[in-house]
Amino acid sequence: MPAELISILVLAVVFVIATTRSINMGALAFVAAFGVGQLVAGLDAEGIFAGFPGDLFVVLVGVTYLFAIARANGTTDWLVHAAIRLVRGRIALIPWVMFAITGALTAIGAVSPAAVAITAPIALSFAARYGISPLLMGAMVVHGAQGGGFSPISIYGSIVNGIVEREQLPGNEVALFLASLVVNLLIAGIVFVLCGGLKLSGQGGGAGPGPGGDEKDTSHLTPARIATLTALVTLVVAVLGFDLDAGLSAITLAVLLSVFWPDLSRQATGQIAWPTVLLICGVLTYVGVLEEMGTIEWAGEGVSGIGIPLLAAVTLCYIGAIVSAFASSVGIMGALIPLAVPFLAQGDIGAVGMIAALAVSSTVVDVSPFSTNGALVLAAAPDVDREHFFRQLMIYGGVVVAVVPAAVWLVLVVPGFG
Repeated sequence: MPAELISILVLAVVFVIATTRSINMGALAFVAAFGVGQLVAGLDAEGIFAGFPGDLFVVLVGVTYLFAIARANGTTDWLVHAAIRLVRGRIALIPWVMFAITGALTAIGAVSPAAVAITAPIALSFAARYGISPLLMGAMVVHGAQGGGFSPISIYGSIVNGIVEREQLPGNEVALFLASLVVNLLIAGIVFVLCGGLKLSGQGGGAGPGPGGDEKDTSHLTPARIATLTALVTLVVAVLGFDLDAGLSAITLAVLLSVFWPDLSRQATGQIAWPTVLLICGVLTYVGVLEEMGTIEWAGEGVSGIGIPLLAAVTLCYIGAIVSAFASSVGIMGALIPLAVPFLAQGDIGAVGMIAALAVSSTVVDVSPFSTNGALVLAAAPDVDREHFFRQLMIYGGVVVAVVPAAVWLVLVVPGFG
């Protein structure tokens, strides 16, 4: 049996055991990375740890630490009430406001995870206080980020358009942007309806205190809240204006706040989403082993040998969706678009539609709890059963993986065939 196939089967076993035995999937994935890496792929410890997502580890710890301090001193509650006043109490508008804000951030150049890291904790705090489905709010934030993610000046858009130019393929920057925006907007609308968004239309902003009966006065700005708001603004400026790392910036700001309010810091440290950190880092370390041993490339080369252009096209879309649900969206796009060059060169498949389909398929699945964006949403949600929320995100991510690649292939690729 090929080593690449063994590695895929082991991943399936990890899923089954974690689901049926309620064991942290990240811990299982570390064991799998150790076993497959050394026994099957012949990697040493350095090769296995090469896939450890150190940057994501710092992002998860830093952002959850900073916003735990913000929750402890009432800053997030103040922001929630400020948002209510902004929309004049129409709670149903808040998920769409979060969609628009996150989309605007990525459209003007923010990295998608950075935009989600900024928006998700506030959005999920609002959801907890007013009984809105965390799945709804999290999905709106992530799909908003991806909706704006392919503007001509965005990170994703610049990368994909650069690859297209390098491979000397026909491109259309506006079509790429609109394809991602429309798909994510449609998905957000469906999620809004299915997760009870329409019921929010009759709900005003006069709801009582949030979960746990928190009676903090959220109408006044205390020195701690002013300092925390300043820190949050500084985080936005540091990430968007100076291109600084979101995780390192967040943890630095959290430590600075801790120096002046150490009691809040001790309380916040315990609220860092450690189980989520273990889960995500373990799974991504195993995915790194798969990449190191060539499993991803092996699957892609298998597709390139398919002699039926439309079948090869939809298969590439699904590979992009499945792999991106666990790994870097940018990385998989960078690999798949060149793989599509041979049959795009034949002229049977329209290049613009195929590239848009690959781009959308490889990013819309970032709602998965194993992706950076999904992990940030999972970590940011206060007062939830994290295991239950994790399963919700995993099921939702699975539905997106199953449905969206076929849908975008049907709409964007099939009409250009022939």
